[in-house]
Parts: sequence; structure tokens; C-alpha cells
Amino acid sequence: MSQHFNSTIAALATSPAVSGIGIIRLSGPDAIELTQKIFVGKKLSEQAAYSMTFGQIVNTEGNIIDEVLISIFRAPHSYTGEDTVEINCHGSRFILSEVLSLLIKQGAQLAQAGEFTMRAYLNAKMDLSQAEAVADLIYSETVAQHKLAINQMKGGIKDSIAALRTNLIDFASLLELELDFSEEDVEFANRKNLIELVTKIQNKINELLKSFELGNAVKYGISTVIAGRPNAGKSTLLNALLEEDRAIVSEIAGTTRDTIEEKMNIRGLVFRFIDTAGIRDTKDTIEALGVQRTLDKIQNSSILIYVADVIGLSPEELWKDIHEVASVDQKIIILANKMDLFTVFDYTQYANQFILLDHIIPCSAKNKMNIEFLKNKLFEIAIDEQSMQDTEVAINARHRDCLNRAMIELNEVHQGLHSQLETDLIAQSLRRSIYELGGVTGEVSSEELLGNIFGRFCIGK
Repeated sequence: MSQHFNSTIAALATSPAVSGIGIIRLSGPDAIELTQKIFVGKKLSEQAAYSMTFGQIVNTEGNIIDEVLISIFRAPHSYTGEDTVEINCHGSRFILSEVLSLLIKQGAQLAQAGEFTMRAYLNAKMDLSQAEAVADLIYSETVAQHKLAINQMKGGIKDSIAALRTNLIDFASLLELELDFSEEDVEFANRKNLIELVTKIQNKINELLKSFELGNAVKYGISTVIAGRPNAGKSTLLNALLEEDRAIVSEIAGTTRDTIEEKMNIRGLVFRFIDTAGIRDTKDTIEALGVQRTLDKIQNSSILIYVADVIGLSPEELWKDIHEVASVDQKIIILANKMDLFTVFDYTQYANQFILLDHIIPCSAKNKMNIEFLKNKLFEIAIDEQSMQDTEVAINARHRDCLNRAMIELNEVHQGLHSQLETDLIAQSLRRSIYELGGVTGEVSSEELLGNIFGRFCIGK
């Protein structure tokens, strides 16, 4: 991303589709002056901040392009921290294109993806984690995604990291002072207090690293595999969940040869349901590939819905299947399917020390019995509802990587303090941990990093 932050940039800030209103945004030292060159109405430089002025946009021949409202935001009290103008036009593609072209001819530069938000970051209007949350907010599609993005924009992870980093900097300064007076054999940094601080920070980082699973699930959806033996009712279940005939249902065993994936919003969380081939030994090459894909999907999923045919699957067979296919830390729901074929059936017999009774759901996928109960159970085991209120969530992989590297350095500091390592070696690890924590919020950054982050924004934001 090339940097021309002394220039004035312009871009369409609303969708390019035809609409009632379209907004063109300018930001930079000449934003007001450039707009005035194509605007007929009151003098914009004399208008108060946060005001709107009615007038007309005219081309170089004096022809009226549109009647508009001009919004004025003055530095530093604007989104970017610079003088900012928003031109509210009618949402014709022709009008918006003409107005933007006129501004470019007057000297404005076309904004790059994310450049308005990058300027907000560079002008200290927000830190890097908050800037990233802007993109997450734009692309949010569910209540949970929106809530996490809003919390991050309000400074969720920023405040925790900043406080921890400040304390580390204070101690690092004292250690550096000791190095300056190494010949005097003096100690300015209390080692006991430093150990307590490092332990406290390690605990907080561990909390944030654990929260990454939550943030990742909310952003990208919770991988939920529907598995079981052939003809257990897996495809019927997927259709019942989606309330449409998405998967082919047949009494012929092995109908599903490949995985079928569909997304569904349950109470604000996106679940990525994956219908899989029935698990069995087979000599059919194609079906065998499908079974292997099923096993791979199960291992990489967050939740396993194991569909058990109550007619043909004994508790012992179920326990054997689960032991062979599920991972130790996987969340599992047993769906005791085809209950419509029994007047009385004790589904609780499927429970044992590894399969919780309240994770066994009697069901008839065919008749949609207990489908809503299953949805609520999925939400319940996928995520703690209270944790969605938590503002301190590491919501992307960059945060996680920075925190992991900071933890490695803090472990070195902790071990060094206990083994009475040389002060200069402890100070090196402490400096690196401070650097990595600063990477989360953007106290330390590079042009390449900023380009990668802001490059995924839309033009005009």
C-alpha cells in the first residue's frame, strides 16, 4: 500500500448499486477546498463542523450534476482525524461517477482499500485492534459477530494489553537502569514483584489465547459434522435442520459419497453443518474415499453430531464408534434417531462415563421431532452465552500469534528470574515480550503489516 497521507483522498463510501442516496467521502488537508471548487451554495469554509449545507454540484461547463447535502467534519474531530467532507448525492451510478471524477480532476486522489481507517489509525483515532474491528463490523452477518466487533471497537483487547505492556515497560526501564550501573552492583527492579507481574500477565495472555477459539468460531462459523453409519438418517437430519431438501435421501446405503456443507444461523451464531458419508468398511473405491473424508472432517470439527439408528445400533457399537472416530476434546451430541418407529425406547442406555446423558437427544429427523431442541443444545455447548458479553476476546489469528510469541518471551523471563540469570539476558526477553504485545495494538508495526490488514477493507472505509 503506497503512502500519500499528505494528500486529500476521495472514494464512494456507500454501495455502488443504485440506491436512493449515495455518499462520496473526502479526507485530507484540502477536502473542504476541493469540494468547494465543484459546489454552488454557501461557502463551505465558513460552515460549522458537524453541519450540513444544501447546494448543487456542477461540472466544468457549469451544468448541474445533482442537488446535494454537504457534511463538514473538521480535524481533529473526525473519523480520520483530518478535515473530512461527505457529499450526499442521489444514488445514481452516473451521478456518483461524475462527482467522483470531478473531484479527481480538481486534485483529489482515489482512496485505496481501507485508507480512511488507516489514516484514523495513523492519526491515533484508534489502535490497530480497533481498526481491524471496523472491517469485522462491516462484514458481520450475525448478532454475535456484530457484538464482538463492537466490543473490539470500544477497546476490548486494547485496554488489557495496554495496561500490561505499560507495567512491563516500567520494569524494563528499571532493569535497563541496573545495566547502566552494573559496576555498582545495585538492584532497582524488585525481582519478587517482577515475578508476580510476569505471572499475572501470563495468566491474562492465557485467557486471551483461550478466547481466540470463541472469536474464531463467531467470525467464521462453528464446524459441526453430522456423522454415523449408513442409513442412520444423517441427510434427513441436515434437511430437517435447514428446512429444505438439500441432501439426497435414500434407503440405499452409501448414497452420500462426499461431504455436503451448509451454513445456518442459530441464535446469532453461524454453524457450518457438514453432512458426511456413512462410516463403514467398504470395497467401493469411491465410497471408501468418502468415508476417509468423513473421518478427516470429524477430526477437524468443533462439534460432532453422531446420528445413531436406534433400530440397528447397540450401545456397545455406539461406544466403539465414538471411541474410534472422535477426538478427546471434541464436543459430542448423540442423536438417537428414528424414535418414531418405537412407542417405548430407552435412549438413556447410550450414556456412559464418556457420553453425557444430557448430550443424548431422542429424535425423529423424518418427522422433525426435537429439531428445535437440538438447535438450542448446539448453541448451548458451542459457546457460553456470558462469554459473548466479554470485551476481552482475541478475534483474529494475528492477535493469537503476537500473544503466543509474547508468552514465549515471558516464559524466558520467568525462568530467568527463578534461575537468577544475568540481568542483560532477562532484559532482552522482557524487551521482546513488550514488542510482541505492542504488535497486537499497533504500537509497533510495519508497512507490509498495515498493507495486509487494511487491504481487506472496502474502498471508502
